[in-house]
Amino acid sequence: MKRIAIIPGDGIGPEVASEAMRVLKRLQVRGLPVEWQVFPYGAEYYLRENRAMPEGGMEELAAFDAVFVAAFGDARVPDMAHAREILLGARRSLDLYVNERPVRLLHEAFTPLKGRSCRDVDFVILRENTEGAYVGMGGRFKVGTPEEMALQEVVATRKGVQRILRHAFERARSAPRRRLHMADKHNALEFVGGLWYRTFLEMAKDYPEVEASHLYIDRLCHDLVRDPSAFEVIVTSNLLGDMISDLGAALAGGLGIAPSANLNPETGKGLFEPVHGAAPDIAGLGVANPMAAVLSAAMMLDFLGFAEAAGRVRDAVRACATEGKVTRDLGGTLSTQEAGKALCEAMWAGQGAS
Repeated sequence: MKRIAIIPGDGIGPEVASEAMRVLKRLQVRGLPVEWQVFPYGAEYYLRENRAMPEGGMEELAAFDAVFVAAFGDARVPDMAHAREILLGARRSLDLYVNERPVRLLHEAFTPLKGRSCRDVDFVILRENTEGAYVGMGGRFKVGTPEEMALQEVVATRKGVQRILRHAFERARSAPRRRLHMADKHNALEFVGGLWYRTFLEMAKDYPEVEASHLYIDRLCHDLVRDPSAFEVIVTSNLLGDMISDLGAALAGGLGIAPSANLNPETGKGLFEPVHGAAPDIAGLGVANPMAAVLSAAMMLDFLGFAEAAGRVRDAVRACATEGKVTRDLGGTLSTQEAGKALCEAMWAGQGAS
């Protein structure tokens, strides 16, 4: 039995988490050995308790086989302190150094690119997840004065760069086209970018079977829009990966269908979350797209060793996309709950439903 910790969080989080749990429940009654516990952590908890989670909360989450987070974000917590403590805290304390964001076009109608097929938009972005600009090193001086100064440090270690690049090369080696692109900006960011670039060139010698290419991050963005079919596996740093992940999501149809995983392949720890955030402007309206949450759950099922169940979920998502059984962000008319029900029905279409 695999145990999952679920944190619905804020905004549309509880709505899309409910549909992900609906899908898991449908699999569970068909024999999938999973169980889950829901934790109330989010803005409401933070404002009430003045902390993101109780003492020992992170250790409790770490004891589960996987963690699923739906969304964080609330205007009443403008500095996102609760999200930083939980999400960034989990990434660091569990050393989840791989952020994996697949980009797959489900239907040609979803992409803003003219004349592109689903085969053209199918790649994965691997983002370093524990270093870079998000480590929180820096400070402010003379705040609120004309002489105010702000300093934000970007941190890269050889160990951190090597392990994400190694993971990317291994991923590319098993990919159909064995194609890997690494993006940095070492022409402007000489020290950190230089470490990435040198390490990439050194490691490429160990993988002669991989077609390994380097692009500056601005050129990568340009080429992703011009010809996304050229890409298969992309690896980059924390901040740059965060940026191009949203670009990739836009090419595939939007954040409503963008899943992600935070992983440590060595320890077997993983946290899974849709990319879209809390979307407070549509929270409570019943129009949020649950596909990103459900696809994140599919990534979690793969991670837990349930490849058949994960494939069934992805097939259901694609079937609903093809048949137009989608929410309004994808041109459909379904509510969040209706979309979740449609996904469950599609998992066993023609076989009867439980």
